[in-house]
Amino acid sequence: MLATNPRWYNVAFDPAVAWRLSLITMQNAKNPSDNASVRYRRVVVKAGSGLLTGEVGRLDLELMATLVEQISRLHLQRVDVLLVTSGAVAAGRHVLDVQKGGKSLPDRQVLAAVGQGRLMHVYEQLFGKHDIIVAQALLSRRDLSDRLGYLNVRNTLMALLERRVVPIINENDVVAVEELAGDNFGDNDTLSAMCANLVDADLLVLLGEIGGLYTKDPHVDPDARLIPVVELPGDDIREIAGPSWDGKGRGGMTTKLDAAKLATASGVTVVIAGGREPDVLIKLAQGDTIGTLFPAPGSKMESRKRWMLSGLSTRGEIQVDDGAVVALRDRNRSLLPPGVTDVIGTFDRGDIISIVDSRRVQAACGIANYSSTDVNRIKGMRSDRIGEVLEQQFGEEVVHRNNMVVL
Repeated sequence: MLATNPRWYNVAFDPAVAWRLSLITMQNAKNPSDNASVRYRRVVVKAGSGLLTGEVGRLDLELMATLVEQISRLHLQRVDVLLVTSGAVAAGRHVLDVQKGGKSLPDRQVLAAVGQGRLMHVYEQLFGKHDIIVAQALLSRRDLSDRLGYLNVRNTLMALLERRVVPIINENDVVAVEELAGDNFGDNDTLSAMCANLVDADLLVLLGEIGGLYTKDPHVDPDARLIPVVELPGDDIREIAGPSWDGKGRGGMTTKLDAAKLATASGVTVVIAGGREPDVLIKLAQGDTIGTLFPAPGSKMESRKRWMLSGLSTRGEIQVDDGAVVALRDRNRSLLPPGVTDVIGTFDRGDIISIVDSRRVQAACGIANYSSTDVNRIKGMRSDRIGEVLEQQFGEEVVHRNNMVVL
């Protein structure tokens, strides 16, 4: 059945819905050749809750069909597209007629369990109109927190792309109990950045109701100005971002900035743009200027370094002095014991650790050659004394340059 306004979908397909979908597809149809050249060949698209559900909290069929139609046109141009989607909880809320509340973890898991299948069914029908096969991938932080899990997810996504299947990805809210500790992906923003890293994407597009990063909340301040380009997301930019302006998603501009920082650091260009902009995905894939651009500062990193940079498996911190920071960043050096000033947390040899400066600002991350206990014993000492102090030695470096990512 359709809601009173036919663009709002109640996630139960019937012949009337199929008829409406055919109209939408014909209305949005474009020339599949799309003669303009494509700049980005592998794109991750994240569609947020506010965009997909609009002001009434139900799935917006017409908008979803428009996004799918754009993805299908890119698909015809041999562009690999992965879709990271929100909307499962909103779909479940509508099916169960839960208008308010439902914000606790068990409530969200119930709503997600009910809504996820219905959300996926919508996408199957929408992509099916374009003869495109889709695959569902439900991920949690735990899936990516170890090297084997990270590689398994990467291999699966890459294999799907090779077979011209469009992966549709969402956080697995049913089992993502990490949210109790505040470690959820954050309305799929961080998840989309992780996926961009996983598959060596060229472009990450964060679509929402807001057309980009503004100097102020554009909903309430007429003086708000769009920031077209952000070279490096820093603390000054983070001060602009606040809680979710639309109040629907778990994320907000802050989580989008975190996602942009993670993705650009590993060589992925990021754009925050409005999802209702006509042909937004087509234009962005062609390199047009829309929304706020976060250009990647350098070349892409190898997969192992992407995994380290994600921070999902970080076990502790090593604090270093200013001289060590300069040696790491400017001289391409390994981290040696003399530069270590403190050890924070507990970790074992081989764990991923964060390297922070005197203000505890992250300067690098890497694989520890020694446990936290051993690093505490050798910090500040000359490297040639490691064997004498520990009675064993795994090298002169606390973290070797080859196992490190410098930020």
